[in-house]
Amino acid sequence: MEFRNSLQRTSPIVLNLIIINSLVFFAQSVFGGLDDVSKVTDLFALHHYKSRSFEPYQLVTHMFMHGSFMHLLFNMLALWMFGSLMEKLWGPKRFLTFYLICGLVAGLSQMGSYAYTYWGYDHSILSPDVYVWYQNMLLSKATVGASGAIMGILVAYGYTFPNTQLFIMPIPFPIKAKWAITGIIAMDIFGGISNSASDNIAHFAHLGGALAGLLIVLFWNRNNRQQFF
Repeated sequence: MEFRNSLQRTSPIVLNLIIINSLVFFAQSVFGGLDDVSKVTDLFALHHYKSRSFEPYQLVTHMFMHGSFMHLLFNMLALWMFGSLMEKLWGPKRFLTFYLICGLVAGLSQMGSYAYTYWGYDHSILSPDVYVWYQNMLLSKATVGASGAIMGILVAYGYTFPNTQLFIMPIPFPIKAKWAITGIIAMDIFGGISNSASDNIAHFAHLGGALAGLLIVLFWNRNNRQQFF
């Protein structure tokens, strides 16, 4: 009885998103493996539009896939911690709309990053050997993860509850949400600009989701000078 009541109190969209993401990760592991290049990744991860594997539906499907168990764990933990409260505040329909829009904008931002990064290759005549190498390289650079949508949720949380104290590991003292989330965004800006070869994080997808989240909450609150916490 207590377990059932606990489920009933859980935010339904957040709960279902966690279930869907977990099932998709299980399917990735069983049917395609978690290598950078696999059949499942080819089909559902977000590829550069110049890739032979690109399909428009990947702008949606990529946000339900993950590259490792820890990637899934941290994203779902953030979704549960911050998304549950925002869903209860907004209601399920508005929360789901917000989540999907942020994820879509994150995907479009990553597509823009691809276009900028590979501009030279995309606008050059490539020899057959170089073309084959380029296509194989694009396959290994596909993007997966719910992080863009979750960045939108973090920004909405920081906007709505700016003075809430958060503990961010490994920092040993609490930080107000507005400063903690600003710091996370700053790290993504730095990571995106530095463009380290060893960095496999889609920083511009994160930033796109964060910007979408900010613009949406500003629009929704344009006539509502609510009390912030």
